[in-house]
Amino acid sequence: MLPIERLCRIMNVSPRGYRAFRRRPLSLSQRKDMVVLAHIREQFRLSLGSYGRPRMT
Repeated sequence: MLPIERLCRIMNVSPRGYRAFRRRPLSLSQRKDMVVLAHIREQFRLSLGSYGRPRMT
C-alpha cells in the first residue's frame, strides 16, 4: 500500500484536503446507498451466491 502523501501527490490533492474529506460525515444519499447495499449483500448471502448481477438489478 502506498503512503497517503504519495497517493495525494499522484492525484494532485493536498494531504490536508484528503484528510478533511475523510473526516466529513456521510451525506444522506450515501447513507441510503449503504442501506440498499446491505440489503443486496444480504440477499446474495441468502441465495448462497446463486443470484448475480443480472438477477439482482
